[in-house]
Amino acid sequence: MKLEAVEFNNTPQSLRNFQSVFDSMVPGDHEQVVYCYDKVTGLKAIIAIHNTVLGPALGGTRIWNYAHDRDALIDVLRLSKGMTYKAALANLKLGGGKAVIVGDVHQIKTEALLRRYGQFVDTLHGRYITGPDVNTNMHDMVVIARETQYVQSLPGAQGGNDDPSPFTAYGTYLGIKAAVKKVYGTDHLQGKKIGVEGVGKVGAYLVAHLCKEEAQVYVTDVVPERLSAIARAHRVYIVQPDTFYDVPMDVYAPCALGATINDATIARLHCKIVAGAANNQLEEEQRHSRVLFDQGIVYVPDFLINAGGLINIHTDLYHTYSRELAYQHTEAIYDTCLGVLNRSEKEKIPPLVVAEQLAEERICSVQSALRRA
Repeated sequence: MKLEAVEFNNTPQSLRNFQSVFDSMVPGDHEQVVYCYDKVTGLKAIIAIHNTVLGPALGGTRIWNYAHDRDALIDVLRLSKGMTYKAALANLKLGGGKAVIVGDVHQIKTEALLRRYGQFVDTLHGRYITGPDVNTNMHDMVVIARETQYVQSLPGAQGGNDDPSPFTAYGTYLGIKAAVKKVYGTDHLQGKKIGVEGVGKVGAYLVAHLCKEEAQVYVTDVVPERLSAIARAHRVYIVQPDTFYDVPMDVYAPCALGATINDATIARLHCKIVAGAANNQLEEEQRHSRVLFDQGIVYVPDFLINAGGLINIHTDLYHTYSRELAYQHTEAIYDTCLGVLNRSEKEKIPPLVVAEQLAEERICSVQSALRRA
């Protein structure tokens, strides 16, 4: 396979940029970052492998039109680290990885590009296993799978485990119930005001769970057609995106893109709980988790609450696949959430810090055992 190299010149600015790429990897202790470029198809992608102590790095591939290439690097580094913690907290035999393809999905997503990307994935020989993410789906995985076996979430008709979204939504629903239990003393959602931001696949499944318990559900989305569809299916209150953060609610559930919890939005939130399925919800993880904690807002870490989809894939990888088994394993998210929130209260530290500590403890424990073996 011929790999195209990006030209690098020895100017001071180029040296500064080159150095910053390696500097950005240090805080997350990533094992490997692979840049994929193919001139013929226009493919520009980054695969980040954060940690493989517990198993092969698994994480989806998203397509996004980043304003700058460095934004793509920052995103994939954060997402891959989150996958490591997600797998560790869910007690899975998987490590953390992620990939981003840079560009406008409406212009670049072709069979040729996806197959070329699959060839790059294959060069990693199973250290990284991919799946769907933002702007990719199981049908895209079918195309990628023509070039590599290291793909998950294929359609059931082709031996895959179908769409992981219902499992992600179910785990998020259970995490919300656990947080409500912690704050209000009961996990009953009837009458609770819950705002779901983003009603794509996961958000729509989550709304169905919440409405079944007769919660008062407020929804918003940047795609009007999604709002119309969810309003036809369920009794919900539609709110425009620019006013959503001003709505008084018990639970704010971000289920769209990341970084929706930032200085501007925190100042507008009127809720006691933040618990949703989106990845990288906090714009600045440590600082904003502390801000929420100091303001008495319970934050359920994203990589803890949205692990249901990963659990479903793990079931397919390591067991004879069973939806029932995947759902049973996903139910453990409820107890894990309560455990994290209880330890947070006892030790007076944000839940994010607790969740990261628990994940690191498991990884270090397994790593130490493997070294002794």
